[in-house]
Amino acid sequence: MRIRARAAAVLLAAAVLAGCGSGPPLAVPLCTSGTVILTPEQTANAATIAAVGKRMGMPNHAVTVALATALQESGLRNLPYGDRDSLGLFQQRPSQGWGSVATVRNPRLAAASFYKHLQRVPGWATLAVTDAAQRVQHSAAPQAYAQWEDTSRQLARALTGEIPAGLSCQFPPAPKPGRTAALQQDALAELGPGGLSRATTPAVGWAAATWLVAHAASYGISTVSALGQTWTAQRGTWRPDPAAGTLRWS
Repeated sequence: MRIRARAAAVLLAAAVLAGCGSGPPLAVPLCTSGTVILTPEQTANAATIAAVGKRMGMPNHAVTVALATALQESGLRNLPYGDRDSLGLFQQRPSQGWGSVATVRNPRLAAASFYKHLQRVPGWATLAVTDAAQRVQHSAAPQAYAQWEDTSRQLARALTGEIPAGLSCQFPPAPKPGRTAALQQDALAELGPGGLSRATTPAVGWAAATWLVAHAASYGISTVSALGQTWTAQRGTWRPDPAAGTLRWS
């Protein structure tokens, strides 16, 4: 696998330089989770990775490992190129049994494949993030994943709902008519049975709300309300809202 730390670092640095916070829409749309700043593309891919992991019953540590791997390999971008025949978020190689080109370029399928390989690693759940990632990826720089441990853990905590309202995005709202059906279909495929309507626990409810915010730019969503808080794309933050109960969006 080609080492992609520099590409990921450049994207993150560019996002930081663009600025963040509430107020008027940014010239460059950004998403934030604590001190982590990403583009909407990176955030949507991260949310897909996290959702697929939880749908498969994987613990949050597995999500952290997967996010660290994707940050290192692709900068959380679904790359159409790579070293030799490496492609996609995880730079998986069709020639090495990772699936077809279409499979490794599909974020949802690529994430599922990563988790399946991770499950085959003996004792993976007790391994450090970089060691677990390396056992799956067989990188020429086995310790490179360690630099993303804090970032990936922060993202995993937000995207799995462990931290309520742990992720927000700010971008100029732009409705996209006709995307409602695709939104529901994708949410069902990534989040699992119930899709966006499932909220068996606060963490599950926040995971669904965070998934929606992470994908909001793609589906033309400008407002999300859940569990006593409301997020807007214009403002780019979550705020207390006594009227916010079950997950709603527009």
